[in-house]
Amino acid sequence: MRKLNERIIEAGKDAGETTLSSYEKALKAIASTIERGPGSSEIDWISHLATTQAKFIRDVTEAWTSAARGALK
Repeated sequence: MRKLNERIIEAGKDAGETTLSSYEKALKAIASTIERGPGSSEIDWISHLATTQAKFIRDVTEAWTSAARGALK
């Protein structure tokens, strides 16, 4: 029974890591899209707003996924 529980826990951790990696990749892709789209605008305030939003998404994603990975260990 103990070995079964350990395998279930390990499978859950693996699934969690896979989910986190996919989530992180998707959000970083969104941030890149924002920078390539509105972030490349010739209107300064739009460009600044978009690049700031992209940086915020990356920063929050990094913090959240790092904390979640720490909880999985």
